[in-house]
Amino acid sequence: MQEISHVYIDGRFVEPHGTELFDLHNPATGEVFGRVRLGDVEDARAAIAAAKRAFPSWSRSRKTERIALLHRLYEVMDARKDALLDAIILEYGAPISRSTWMAAHAANSFLEAARTLEKFDLRRRIGTAEVIMEPVGVVGLITPWNSNAGFICSKLAYALAAGCTAVIKPSEMSAAQTQVVLEALHEASAPPGLFNIVNGRGDIVGAEITANPDISKISFTGSTAVGKAILRGAAETLKRVTLELGGKSPNIVFADSDIDNAVKGAISGIFYGKGEVCNAGSRLFLENKVKDEFTEKLVARASKMRPADPLDPKTRMGAIVSQEQMQTVLGYIEAGKRDGAKLLAGGNRVQVDGSKGFFIEPTIFGDVKNDMKVAQEEIFGPVLAVLTFDDVDEVIEQANDNPYGLAAAVWTRDVKKAHSVSRRLKAGTVWINTYGLMDASLPFGGYKSSGFGRELGANALEHYTEVKTVWLNMA
Repeated sequence: MQEISHVYIDGRFVEPHGTELFDLHNPATGEVFGRVRLGDVEDARAAIAAAKRAFPSWSRSRKTERIALLHRLYEVMDARKDALLDAIILEYGAPISRSTWMAAHAANSFLEAARTLEKFDLRRRIGTAEVIMEPVGVVGLITPWNSNAGFICSKLAYALAAGCTAVIKPSEMSAAQTQVVLEALHEASAPPGLFNIVNGRGDIVGAEITANPDISKISFTGSTAVGKAILRGAAETLKRVTLELGGKSPNIVFADSDIDNAVKGAISGIFYGKGEVCNAGSRLFLENKVKDEFTEKLVARASKMRPADPLDPKTRMGAIVSQEQMQTVLGYIEAGKRDGAKLLAGGNRVQVDGSKGFFIEPTIFGDVKNDMKVAQEEIFGPVLAVLTFDDVDEVIEQANDNPYGLAAAVWTRDVKKAHSVSRRLKAGTVWINTYGLMDASLPFGGYKSSGFGRELGANALEHYTEVKTVWLNMA
């Protein structure tokens, strides 16, 4: 039984003031493998105070000093990526093929932030004035269970690059990942207080970060409902806020596309991440001319894709993260049936090796109307809604007729059409003839209920700064 009994404040592992114990589950077996002791309001306040003390010195640090620290953080995280891989598989249930990328991404975030900072001009001369990008202050970073380690590292990397100090509230469901990250980051010997991590509940630790006047900015990744609550709470102290929220991303296939390649893209876009990915391609739009051919190939491929042990290198779809999430997904599948969608594949919970793990078959609904629940709401599971269209204007109207706007994809051999459609889609990322590529140097975020602001790249760095204009008149 793994016991995680410390938080990280002011450069030290300390026993939290909070006493609540939270069970950690292995979604592939359903078994409890550990417990984490959660921090409380007092722990959050202590972490904020430590970050506040560290801010004056770090905010005045030179660019070269920040870049050097980011490189050290990359090195210590890269050295622990195997341990992080094990933790991701253990508590998130993603197959080893995807978890390997997730573990590498966590380390690479620091390296990419260093490269971004090298090219980023923090002082800009415009005429006789100077525009200075100053660190915004102490920032609160709140991360989700589906990519906990990656978001801890990527958010922290750009906050430190800007000269901010941080208080991090990771998902309590992902404490094993957090522990690996913490042990690695501690080895970098950063000045005390630059980053502080408190495991805790959102309505306790997260609420204190949101309300505390010493926090100047919040970066949150998670559900739209929680993002709205954070935005309302942050308004009291006029905090800067970056929100990367849910998605119901449209994956649009035109008749002139490479059908076989598009089928592979549709499968990987929703099922390889078990649908527990904010930018999952959960709405598939097929031009009617190829509906039958495409659907036949899609269902055939999905039917061969069985959930299996995440540790098996051949596995392409792992376990749903928790029993609660599994029940939520199964509830959406029942809603799809009630609304009249046609179940083409999957739809059931399955057992793997006789365990009590949380596995659901790759599920595909056909004959979906855009106003159905399975087409409008984020399911966060391996459920694909298939819709059809006859022309460009129709599919763009349908694709945009949704609360979310995180990502989208367009499949066509017509380059002009691909770019024309991409410009009309209300989405923060649009892939053409591929799905799901990520680059830590490029901005990531969404439109509408998918949030605002951007993670990663120069845009993320800008969000951690305040802009000061200095006029010079020495006459």
